[in-house]
Amino acid sequence: MNEAKRKALEAAGFSTGDAADFLGLTEHERQLVELRVMLGREVRRLRQQRVLTQAKLAGLLETSQSRVAKIEAAEAGVSLDLMFSAFFAVGGQVSQLSVSSLQPSLSSGARAGHTRIRPAKRN
Repeated sequence: MNEAKRKALEAAGFSTGDAADFLGLTEHERQLVELRVMLGREVRRLRQQRVLTQAKLAGLLETSQSRVAKIEAAEAGVSLDLMFSAFFAVGGQVSQLSVSSLQPSLSSGARAGHTRIRPAKRN
């Protein structure tokens, strides 16, 4: 969103923020969501790079294809244990898991054009 539009919205009583702000996430919750999103994206990228279907990966993990889809979508109901298992099953390495490898998702929403606009809270 360009600066002029943001200022006009704020002048009209709206506030802007990213998805984590909109959801009211704590820093700890934000980091957990970021980790899930990063793992899901990496599982999909590595699976596709290895020309594996979700069904084939599911077989390796002894789970269902729909569960693999949920891993890649970073759904909250999927355990981090299963997400990491999928990451390692498609060739992910511990050395790839560094701060520099994190691809911001929630916190970069504004830069990616996903700014949430809502009325400012009234006291």
